[in-house]
Amino acid sequence: MYVPTFPRQVSSHEISIVFRSHSIIQASKLKITLAETLKPLVPVEDLQFGQTMTDHMMVATYDPINGWSAPEIKPYGPLTLDPASSCFQYCPNVFEGMKAYMGPDGKARLFRPQLNMARMEMSAARVALPLFNSSALLTLIKKLVAIERRWIPTAKGCSLYIRPTIIGTRAALGVAASDHATLYILCSPTGPYFRSPPPSLSLPTQKPNKTVSLLAVSENVRSWPGGTGGFKLGLNYAPGFAVQKVAAEKGYAQVLWLLPEVGEGGKVEMKVTEAGAMNFFVVVKRDDGGMDVITPPLDGTILPGLTRASVLSLCRAHTSSPSSSPSLPSLPPSLNLHIHERPLTMTQLLSYSSSGTLLEAFGVGTAVIVAPIGKIGYQEEGKVGETVIELPVWESEGGLGVVGEALWERIVGIQEGRVEWEGWSVVCE
Repeated sequence: MYVPTFPRQVSSHEISIVFRSHSIIQASKLKITLAETLKPLVPVEDLQFGQTMTDHMMVATYDPINGWSAPEIKPYGPLTLDPASSCFQYCPNVFEGMKAYMGPDGKARLFRPQLNMARMEMSAARVALPLFNSSALLTLIKKLVAIERRWIPTAKGCSLYIRPTIIGTRAALGVAASDHATLYILCSPTGPYFRSPPPSLSLPTQKPNKTVSLLAVSENVRSWPGGTGGFKLGLNYAPGFAVQKVAAEKGYAQVLWLLPEVGEGGKVEMKVTEAGAMNFFVVVKRDDGGMDVITPPLDGTILPGLTRASVLSLCRAHTSSPSSSPSLPSLPPSLNLHIHERPLTMTQLLSYSSSGTLLEAFGVGTAVIVAPIGKIGYQEEGKVGETVIELPVWESEGGLGVVGEALWERIVGIQEGRVEWEGWSVVCE
């Protein structure tokens, strides 16, 4: 990082003020250059995730002398980057995934965007990118969404996907933190995340009508203790592409990432971490008539997903809220959901399955919301061929179990502004 020179001795407090001033993005200085010709809208039935970009994007740049430039919303187009830029060489690349929804009142809404901003700041700090004030970034996102509101699909389950990104652009090959950066925001209208071949989805106005299949993998890991798995970094995704191809060749839609861990007596247990790029949940039947909702803990190997946090909050509220205002109204008010953020192993999953208590498994994330899991393939040690855990078949429209179905309905209702819940839906004024 650039350290300014001073004509006299200065205090650490004064230096911190200089650094803070450099980290401020001034949303009030936003420049807007609108496209002269607008692109034609794509029919919702033809939308594929991340394939169509809107008319405009937002861009700001950072250098250690001048700090952040005045942000600009301008027509979508290529960036000009030096071939030696850090983002190409050492991957200090951070991004977020957000969505905007059109409410019944005709207003565009974001879903819990403050959590996205907090995670983006945390991720940028992890790879030593220049600081920025996320409150200003959120203001810019709202402005861009307002400009691009015609791109927000109104069909149920569709949305405008938003990708804020910050990349290191220091033009030098030395192994060091990037003291230059480019911050930009892209928008893309989207329907369902998964398309056939497996898993396929019905019309974009409906929930998934088929389940996701997972191949449990331990030879390669998505993240490890002390690594970067708990941050939203570009470098976390590319190492999984080859493994995903192997899973697809075996007929599976996604990878269930396992992490070997030595347990009691020196036995190696396979801990479940994530499902593809989704947080993983299971629902297990209890002897007392309730249900255990289990997900791996945020131990540094798990991305702290916004949908994950929302699922946990809604499930906890269902048991504690009065029957007159349940958080998950499609579930019986008397159904007690017991929430557990704890390690989950393949041995436990196999035990739940063999005992008939494994009711549901689903993945959650910004892109998929809640995705039902139908089977998990696993190569048990000492056994020939894959052991397949078959999840119960639910007859709901989307293939989700009762808990997953209730969560999908509630979250989508909040996102689209049809349901008010604790200020989660934020209007883009």
